[in-house]
Amino acid sequence: MSLTQTESLDELLARAERWIADDPDPITRAQLTEAIAAARSGDQGTRITLTDAFNGTLSFGTAGLRGAVAPGPNRMNRAVVSRAAAGLSAYLQTQGGGTIVVGYDARHRSDDFARDTCEIAAGAGLRALLLPRPLPTPVLAYAVRHLGAQAGVMVTASHNPPQDNGYKVYLGGGWQIVPPVDAEIAAHIAAVESVLSLPREDNWSTLDDEVLESYLDRVVSLVPESAPRSVIVGYTPMHGVGRDTFVETLQRSGFDAPHVVAEQGEPDPDFPTVVFPNPEEPGAMDLAKALGERVGADIVIANDPDADRAAAAVPAADGSGFVMLRGDEVGALLGWWLIERARRNGETITGIYANSIVSASLLGKIASAAGLEFLQTLTGFKWIGRVDGLTFGYEEALGYCVDPEAVRDKDGISAGLLLAELTAALKAEGRTVHDVLDDLAREHGLYATDQLSVRVSDVSIIADSMARLRANPPAVLGGVNVAEAQDLERGSEALPPTDGLRYLLDGGARVIVRPSGTEPKIKCYLEVVVPVSDGDVAGARRQATATLAAMRVDLADAAGLVV
Repeated sequence: MSLTQTESLDELLARAERWIADDPDPITRAQLTEAIAAARSGDQGTRITLTDAFNGTLSFGTAGLRGAVAPGPNRMNRAVVSRAAAGLSAYLQTQGGGTIVVGYDARHRSDDFARDTCEIAAGAGLRALLLPRPLPTPVLAYAVRHLGAQAGVMVTASHNPPQDNGYKVYLGGGWQIVPPVDAEIAAHIAAVESVLSLPREDNWSTLDDEVLESYLDRVVSLVPESAPRSVIVGYTPMHGVGRDTFVETLQRSGFDAPHVVAEQGEPDPDFPTVVFPNPEEPGAMDLAKALGERVGADIVIANDPDADRAAAAVPAADGSGFVMLRGDEVGALLGWWLIERARRNGETITGIYANSIVSASLLGKIASAAGLEFLQTLTGFKWIGRVDGLTFGYEEALGYCVDPEAVRDKDGISAGLLLAELTAALKAEGRTVHDVLDDLAREHGLYATDQLSVRVSDVSIIADSMARLRANPPAVLGGVNVAEAQDLERGSEALPPTDGLRYLLDGGARVIVRPSGTEPKIKCYLEVVVPVSDGDVAGARRQATATLAAMRVDLADAAGLVV
């Protein structure tokens, strides 16, 4: 039963008391007992909090689970995780059972949620294996393939705010779940009648470091012995779990240890130095860029808290400090470098390049010039990672897959290593990434991207904006004619249905609008293509910047968004 506007306080508190009776966690039982007492005494703030916590259930989808850590069915807690683990285990038993490997990060309660998963999976007759300590998400994705497991669970909320945690599910082969599997697992979760009646066993195992060592060996092998290694790297794990793995990766690969942002070096689930622990957010990279200036870094690399994403900042071309590279710029650089490195070594690169529909189109031009096939998928590595024959894939939100045979997901450790290698190779030639980006613009045109991302406190705003755009699609954005408006909910031969809108504009420009799958945001992705005349890349950039700024204003107005 979901709450309604007319549900009485007594009914709400009765539901909360029934939750306490089936909650395996003394911590949340005590929190909820205290909240019930406060609500009974007339505390309206507590009543509002309880109403939201019991307003339905935290839904299980292709992103797994993600929400604030607190008591109640609409929150992340041991009871909700236990139900999810039971539902996943029941689904796996319908597929023949087998092994499930579980990893976790350093967020609040991550270790508890991971152990609950192992106990319940073992109680359901599965072989449950736990990674030895908090480790990056790509290590878990690697472990699923390496161990031949039938499934994997990573307890993480990635780059979400500190109050959140999450539950990310992989199936055999190391792929994230996609429809209809998510709905099938959700049905098994819904069938769980009582958490306390779920069988639990302690015959699960904690793995040693063999999986981590194997992962490190694989990542280190990505850099040829002949590669230049003279480069100064700054680094931040952003209070997450990436530091030890990334530092070890660089050093084993023959690079000097990176300079680490001391204030963000240790895992800390409260993320005290950032508002949001996401390298894309304003201010999140300030300490890292300042470190880069102090040590004279050639590149500064950041991982998000679970280290599946990688961001890069480099010295500005005009010497005015450090500038962030956009995710699309990093994607183009890595895609170009894999091809260029193979060419220099007399090798032939084969396979498919892929990115998501919200990412820049430049990768397709790079792939085509090298004789490679290129595909675009729906947003998320749950789709990119499933491309058969994938050689390289990325999405603009700082996710890069440079070794799909080992990790079929975004991997901020291996991507960071290749960024260091690329920077060292260019440095040896007296060049920088700015030179490569300029060369790509001269060859293919300037592909410039921007994003309008609006975080909301009321998620109904997102639905209202999408409805408004569907009812009245814009005819012009930033002075550029909208040639075609596509509603992605209808799907196509190339793409499954999804909640999104795509506008194709004259001159190769495009805009995509969609709700975020992991945060209360509406996200708008803008791209313009400007020909480079007479080699004037700077002029093309100025034109692109002006057009993108105008498009942002027009799109916000059309969507009714306050920015």
